[in-house]
Amino acid sequence: MDYGKFRYEQSKKQAEAKKKQSVVEVKEIKLRPKTEKHDLDFKIRNIRKFLTQKNKVKVTLRFRGREIVYADSLGRDLLKKIGESLEDIAVIVQPPTMEGRQMVMFVAPKA
Repeated sequence: MDYGKFRYEQSKKQAEAKKKQSVVEVKEIKLRPKTEKHDLDFKIRNIRKFLTQKNKVKVTLRFRGREIVYADSLGRDLLKKIGESLEDIAVIVQPPTMEGRQMVMFVAPKA
């Protein structure tokens, strides 16, 4: 077999494999600790939409000023509430953790 034909077949195989792969994006939803119920429901609806599109979601809860005092109580409760409301279609990949002045949680669609 000549080398040119071999390289051509390899490129065809790679193109076929590339066509079948799915790209998983990480979408981000940003919240604040004092987000009202309706706005929170709207954000959860958007998270559901992203999860049905097979994307991972990064839920970021930002604390400004003196809100950081309530990070453990308010923040963690809010992210747990979001996780519970998405229980039917999602898996929590990374539980809520503090990263500087923000709390982050990763959610992925159930396989």
